[in-house]
Amino acid sequence: MIELNDYFNPVCIEGPEFEHLTGPAVFAHNITVHTENNAIKTINKYKIAILGVPEGRNSPDDGSSKGPDAVRKQLYKLARIPGKPGIIDLGNMKQGASFNDTIVGLSDILTFLLEGNIFPLIIGGSSAVVPAIDKAFTKLLQQYTLAAVDPRIDYSNERKIIPDSFNYLNSIIGSSKSTLSHYINIGYQTYLNDQQVINRFNKRKSELLRIGDVRQAIYLTEPLLRDSHVAVFDISAVRQSDAPASFCPSPNGFYGEEICLLARYAGISDRLKVFGLFDINPGTDIRSQTSALAAQVIWFFLEGFSQKQYETPSLSGNNSGRFIKYHVRLTDLADDLVFVKSNLTDRWWMELTSSDNQNHYVACAYDDYLRANRNEVPDRWVKAVDRLEKLVPAQFRKPLPL
Repeated sequence: MIELNDYFNPVCIEGPEFEHLTGPAVFAHNITVHTENNAIKTINKYKIAILGVPEGRNSPDDGSSKGPDAVRKQLYKLARIPGKPGIIDLGNMKQGASFNDTIVGLSDILTFLLEGNIFPLIIGGSSAVVPAIDKAFTKLLQQYTLAAVDPRIDYSNERKIIPDSFNYLNSIIGSSKSTLSHYINIGYQTYLNDQQVINRFNKRKSELLRIGDVRQAIYLTEPLLRDSHVAVFDISAVRQSDAPASFCPSPNGFYGEEICLLARYAGISDRLKVFGLFDINPGTDIRSQTSALAAQVIWFFLEGFSQKQYETPSLSGNNSGRFIKYHVRLTDLADDLVFVKSNLTDRWWMELTSSDNQNHYVACAYDDYLRANRNEVPDRWVKAVDRLEKLVPAQFRKPLPL
């Protein structure tokens, strides 16, 4: 049990110069905010906890430490989230005496919130703090999938004594205690990455999606985010013209509306436990353009969260009539491929059966079902079997043709 008031500074930002929305219509007026006159009290009645982490150390972009309040100022101008999502803004985490102290403190906070079934929404700060998320899941002994919307795979083949925002994956993957089971990168840009790093992650059965492929069919990322437990968004995934306040901006990347759509996909995910948005540097922003976009990314995430449907077949119990099963026979497989469709949301899953007759559901798209009907083995199924090989009996499949 921790006392959150000891970990956080109250929210203290200047009011907007102009308010288009006022009163109950405004986001800030429909959440609980930790202020000097309103300490954090009962936390377990909330579903979502917003926390700023103004940490810029261990990053070449130390100006990102000012990101949380810049984003918060823009967020508070926006409209209220539909429904009653139950949101509390805890304020900004107090910076530790050292960077490692911040990591330990953030890990303690995340562990406390996750144990209380409260969703942490992190506003960074530098993405160098992502290992704190890993430490929290390790403490809870929970395996997790990490989805990063990032133009770079934040891993370095060079050994560095101090991890930073460009190689935080080294400390996670290099840890024998880490419970990371799967890594997904959405929107990496080949010319910004070491090919040896790409090869290394492909060998680990990670799912790496190039920016061009994602933008051609962005809806195919929804199943990936639906099956993820952690989603971290680096603002440099957005093209420079839409988000200039990044330490390493790129002329290519996602458009503003695309990054917001990805955030909404994350928000409606059944399994997601932590969301983070990182690396906004207000010192290089233009008329608060990046901070405003970051605020809208968070708003779309929360809007998706408010409309979340807990309907993963394995989590839904006996819901007669809610799902339809489709069996598809393929000549290259010993058994049928089994697809499950939700009658409520039209979302799809593939069903894998383990040797102990337990069903495991992997989120997929309607496109995967169509491919199977053309007698093609969906790539998503192949990758899922590779990852879940211990769960799927050998007799379930036979070697695919070379």
